Amino acid sequence: MITKKDRIKLRSIASTLKPTVWVGKDGFTENVLKQIEEELFNHELVKISLQESVEIPTEFELTEIAVKLGADVVTTIGRKLVLYRHSEKKNIKHVLA
Repeated sequence: MITKKDRIKLRSIASTLKPTVWVGKDGFTENVLKQIEEELFNHELVKISLQESVEIPTEFELTEIAVKLGADVVTTIGRKLVLYRHSEKKNIKHVLA
């Protein structure tokens, strides 16, 4: 669980990120979840963009997705959402150091 101070820092960092995962008409499929998992492992902070054809998930659904991935929802703005998970990968710059 991230603190309010951490969430503010992560939102600031995420504002400059471009989305690295796009969710299409099929929604959060296993392949999309695997892609998010990989991005979280490699970068800790991932910005996800939802296509127009995708229904925006409820707060409950987002929480379920985050729990499944072991991540925290940092923010949601329109069709963009940001997830964070501390990575055990070596030789990366950790976002929250």
